[in-house]
Amino acid sequence: MRARRSSAATAPLVLVLAAALSLAGCGGRATTHHKPGTSHQEATGSSGTLLAARDEGGRRLRELPTADAPTVRAEARPDSEGGWNVHLTVERFRFTPESTGGAALPGRGHARLLVDGRELTRLYGPWGYVPAGAHTLTVRLHADDHTVWAAAGAPVQTTVRLNGTPTGATPTGPTPTRPTPTGSAPPVPPSAGPRPTASRTADPGRTVTLTISGKTVSPPPSRIELKKGERLTLRVTGDRADTLHVHGYDRELPLSPGTTATLTLVADRTGLFEVETHGSGLLLTQLVVR
Repeated sequence: MRARRSSAATAPLVLVLAAALSLAGCGGRATTHHKPGTSHQEATGSSGTLLAARDEGGRRLRELPTADAPTVRAEARPDSEGGWNVHLTVERFRFTPESTGGAALPGRGHARLLVDGRELTRLYGPWGYVPAGAHTLTVRLHADDHTVWAAAGAPVQTTVRLNGTPTGATPTGPTPTRPTPTGSAPPVPPSAGPRPTASRTADPGRTVTLTISGKTVSPPPSRIELKKGERLTLRVTGDRADTLHVHGYDRELPLSPGTTATLTLVADRTGLFEVETHGSGLLLTQLVVR
């Protein structure tokens, strides 16, 4: 009888201890959520040193040694329909939208775009868009707990100047006619027939050959300078099934392993346009049309 009473008395105690261990996360997956009553900036992630300095939104800076801190570069390219396409290049950093709001872990987080000093949006990847009319763009890197990554007491960020207003849609309307200068030759009457012209062969334009092997593009990605109206032919050979895409022109072409695919277009839009693969996300080249 005593043994039964003893085991019955200790059973609730065992359950309480098991529940406590479970709540403590013993043997479980580590969590990145902050403790009740603490802010994001005081989250369980203890990476870096929280500084007293804050950004415009009141978020504290989280400093890392310069050798460990991430870096960011930004390039803004005019969009053919107005505004700017923004591309980020980061080092020692990756975008982690799945853990936003969690702990501050080195090399993880998101970016924020500030246009003319005001926050526009967050970025959870390397591409973004800025509407027309902006003059300066600042890209700043944040940790998952929304603090600002910093090095040497300053935020990890970059600022680019948006020169001029991006070209939008081509204006419609009649093309103005110019008066005939005095002393110029009069137009040829219909009865006289057309003026003789030298025979011309149609300009075949430029041909660019690209080869994809794994994640290597040969020749390495560069910029192809084109004049508006120039004809361009891309010949692309890859080692896997993918899709070739010319941004801005919305031209796509399926790629088959070991087979050369050919895409021809007329560069009738000015600006800077990316040529990439959809599946592997490789930048093949850039088209600069003036």
